[in-house]
Amino acid sequence: PEFIRRFLIHVLPDGFHRIRHYGLQASSARKANITKIRALLCVERSDQATNSGAKAEITPLTLREPCPCCGGSMRIIEIFCRGQKPMSRGPPRERAA
Repeated sequence: PEFIRRFLIHVLPDGFHRIRHYGLQASSARKANITKIRALLCVERSDQATNSGAKAEITPLTLREPCPCCGGSMRIIEIFCRGQKPMSRGPPRERAA
């Protein structure tokens, strides 16, 4: 009963249509709208919003922690940003002695 009630909250009445690309986040005037909203809320633009996650912070080699299992140095295989899906890869192979 609760699930159906919550589901029906999202169903529009007869005669109404949902418009996907309309409102404050519409792509046609998004930058102008966000600027107006920030001005009205007296919120400054953050550095993270300007970078938009395009550049990932890379830790210097000296600050990397050793492997928790063997204590050896770890090798960076891939760096990805928040929300980005990492590439799928197989497990690491054992080195021949």
